[in-house]
Amino acid sequence: MNFSEPFIRRPVMTVLLSAACVLAGLIAYRDLPIAALPQFDTPTIQVTANLPGASPEDMASSVATPLEKQFATIAGVDVITSSSTQGATSVTLEFNQGRDIDKAAVDVQAALFRAQRELPVEMTSPPSYRKVNPADSPVIFATLTSPSMPLSDLDGFATNLISPTLSTLPGVAEVRINGQKRFAVRIRARPDALAARNLTMEDIAQALRAANANTPVGTLEGPRQALAIHANPQMRRAAEFAPLIVATLPGGQVVRLQDVADVEDSVESLRTASWLNGERAITLSVRRQPDANTVATVDAIKAAIPGLAAQMPASVNLLVRNDRSQPIREAIHDVKVTLGITVLLVIAVIFLFLRRPVATVIPALSLPISLIGTLALMKWLGYSLDNVSLLGITLAVGLVVDDAIVMLENIVRHVERGVPPMRAALDGAKEVGFTIVSISLSLVAVFIPILFMPGVIGGIFHEFAVVVSLAILVSAGVSLTLIPMLSSRFLTRERHDDPSLRWTAWFEAIYRWTHARYAATLDWCLAHRFVVHAVAAGSLVASIALFVAIPKGFFPTEDLGQVLVTAEAVEDISFPALTERLQEVGRILQEHPAIETVIINASEGNSGRIFVNLKPRGERAPMEKVIEELRAATRRLPGMSVYFNPIQNLRLGGRISKSRYQFVLRSVDDTGLQAAADAVMARMRADALFRDVTSDAQMRGLQANLDIDRDKANQLGVEIQDIRTALYSAFGERQVSTIFTATDSFKVILQAADADRVDEGAFAKIHLRGKGGAMVPLSSIARVERRVGPVAINHQGQLQAITIAFNLAPGASLGDASRRIERFKAEASLPASILTGWGGDAAAFQASQASQVWLLLSALLVIYVLLGVLYESYIHPITILAGLPSAAVGALVTLWLFRMDLSIIAVIGVLMLIGIVKKNAIMMIDFALDAQRNHGMAPAQAIREACLLRFRPIMMTTSAALMGAVPIALGLGAGAELRQPLGLAVVGGLLLSQAVTLYITPVIYLALDRFSGRGPVTGEIGAREAAHAD
Repeated sequence: MNFSEPFIRRPVMTVLLSAACVLAGLIAYRDLPIAALPQFDTPTIQVTANLPGASPEDMASSVATPLEKQFATIAGVDVITSSSTQGATSVTLEFNQGRDIDKAAVDVQAALFRAQRELPVEMTSPPSYRKVNPADSPVIFATLTSPSMPLSDLDGFATNLISPTLSTLPGVAEVRINGQKRFAVRIRARPDALAARNLTMEDIAQALRAANANTPVGTLEGPRQALAIHANPQMRRAAEFAPLIVATLPGGQVVRLQDVADVEDSVESLRTASWLNGERAITLSVRRQPDANTVATVDAIKAAIPGLAAQMPASVNLLVRNDRSQPIREAIHDVKVTLGITVLLVIAVIFLFLRRPVATVIPALSLPISLIGTLALMKWLGYSLDNVSLLGITLAVGLVVDDAIVMLENIVRHVERGVPPMRAALDGAKEVGFTIVSISLSLVAVFIPILFMPGVIGGIFHEFAVVVSLAILVSAGVSLTLIPMLSSRFLTRERHDDPSLRWTAWFEAIYRWTHARYAATLDWCLAHRFVVHAVAAGSLVASIALFVAIPKGFFPTEDLGQVLVTAEAVEDISFPALTERLQEVGRILQEHPAIETVIINASEGNSGRIFVNLKPRGERAPMEKVIEELRAATRRLPGMSVYFNPIQNLRLGGRISKSRYQFVLRSVDDTGLQAAADAVMARMRADALFRDVTSDAQMRGLQANLDIDRDKANQLGVEIQDIRTALYSAFGERQVSTIFTATDSFKVILQAADADRVDEGAFAKIHLRGKGGAMVPLSSIARVERRVGPVAINHQGQLQAITIAFNLAPGASLGDASRRIERFKAEASLPASILTGWGGDAAAFQASQASQVWLLLSALLVIYVLLGVLYESYIHPITILAGLPSAAVGALVTLWLFRMDLSIIAVIGVLMLIGIVKKNAIMMIDFALDAQRNHGMAPAQAIREACLLRFRPIMMTTSAALMGAVPIALGLGAGAELRQPLGLAVVGGLLLSQAVTLYITPVIYLALDRFSGRGPVTGEIGAREAAHAD
């Protein structure tokens, strides 16, 4: 059967089908979304709860623990982590990959409702949740500055105009306002003035609640008309609150609020600030939903910005900063340029080998048809144009042309023998049709295991495998239809006066010399087979040894031009001192010539987050070098530790950390956890392999510990709850009332005056009401002492946890770092109650290590089965796969020479080599089997003839594949860090395997021929049995 014959005889049908394929691809290209990587995000939900003034211990025990217990009952939860700090708790829920995030959000809402009764009554705002990964960096920043307007007015624009508008855009999960200065009336009570008038903080709170109520008062209903009753409106400004009567003394003297407190128009949070390049600003950080497209989300935000700016005064500057879609667009553009260069190189290879324009154009047509047709299928499958899919298309350039080369070269061979083009096309297509099917199916089979791999390999490279497979299958279809049809119409015998022959004469001379040398060396190898067997065995041993020895990595660090910097001070630092230190760090960063934008965000706690945007790649050094210089510059800052975390497109896990990789320690009984973490970190910091070693443990904060004499308090009629309420009113920024407006609501906050909140002496001024209304000084029933306590308490899986975060030194591999940490853990002799594990990218790396081996073994098994089915032989697949160890050696040695890890990207390159390299053996063995079975040649003569006859197409297809990988291996352009390991693996593997397999394959073929069998049964069963009986 000749599959190609109908298409050769019906050119109109063939042309129209090809044109339709191209047209569909062009239409699809316009609508394909752009992304950095294929959609691979862990469904993640963040729950936040706030209780101003509460200690980390209180937040962990009374807020985090009840929430975690309820969340643990939700189906599909993989990891629950929480962090409790002063007045705030954040719980992150990571679900398994198959969980629908919208349905998970419904379960989270139900769990919050169940937990509500167990939460503290002082929590006036219930916990809230968002479908956002807190560890993922914002996709864009919007900054508000003004030379004339106060920050509180800018905050009003951010809160009431910008944030609500951006929050409704598709793909936006959270719009966080940094440096927020939301209006509030702040009442700073003077405890000594209250005590002199026999009043307490609770008296002031109750008076404010009663005087500023906002409750309905009813209507008047008459026989003909109704009247709505309106009483005095709420007080809205400090000037209205100040003269409020809060008490009347026994002598009839009234006490006004201004007599015992300072009342001012203030802001809701004093301990928050943001700066843009040293200027105070309100910044809005926008995070995307886990399943949203970054570029599409940013485009929607940018489209909304001009309309928002038009609604604000001209003095307000609304600017977009740190756009994460920009490096994605640059990377996609540079991949397209690489794709164009690859196409030109492959066409040049075809021209040099075939030496005629017509013969070059015919296979070259398979490129646009195959690649553009693949775009239509990508759109149908819902894929995006991203670094991985475009990488697959670029590599496919060198592969899709292989089938066309094999087909055309065979037809040209017939034409040069004087066969008419039509007959040459029919015969040539029939001869190599099975070969093309074998090459294409076995190449696609390499990627079948990827489709079923769990975790990162399956999630990220599923799209890569499908795109390359689609391109190869479309190419096979084009090679079996369009190529022979065009050859039958346009191919003619070679004319000796053709100018192209003169242009390529030099290359033909090189080829003929190479062919002659190959024939001579092949004869030597066939005569000295034991040497070739030794080389084959040596390459197998070398490939295994190199695979074990080469440093293992996870995902190459991309230079996106954005860095998240965490600046951390001592745990007991005050907020004013922290802001001074952060601004100093910002000034040092801005002085570096590679830095364009510095956004500083400070809030409660002892650290601030700084988002750094670097200048374009052409105007600075590589990011790795810039970060090393910044480390050196910030190391001299006293009292500050600065950690650098390059922002990456692939960010796994939901825990926020100061460095990229995470090692987690958990304790069953809460003892020895800090000592264990300190022991491991001390060893890591002493090792040059690690950078930015830190942890999320914050255990050295200063605490004023009150020891209440319960018996004495009971005697004086003071309840413990009254003490806690008084303390919270004085030092907790207690909300005592709410101001409602037509469009918003604002808080009225009660606290002690600033001078009465400086140190432990403030407790002496606090009085409580005892028996008979007598005033009881707090100092009479409690004593105070300073202690050291936690600033943050972290949980994972409902156990107290410490996460050690670290970066790697330039050139270091994550595999080496993992082994060192395991060694440090053993040296530290951790108690049995300490459980250890990996987090984020490091956890995914550990999971991928076992997956890589199974991936390669699975690919080999699938190809063996497929080749065994195609050739009806157990032995021929072994012959075809015999050259693979040499390809692995070439790939691994090349990676080692370029000082690169065997990352997931490089493993995919080795996987592709399995598919590319075996096609040489397929072309040899197909012709050798045909010569043996149909022409009666001896095995040695048949394989020698096949090697020499197929030398040109083997060299052509390998050169085409090489040209497809060389531009990637050069590592040029944005996003090259991601692509280069794959390109180097393919180039190195092809170069060595091409030199070795041309000799190994024929020798192995002869060694195994006697066991290879007779192939499929092609004649009548009875005739074969009779012949066998004779």
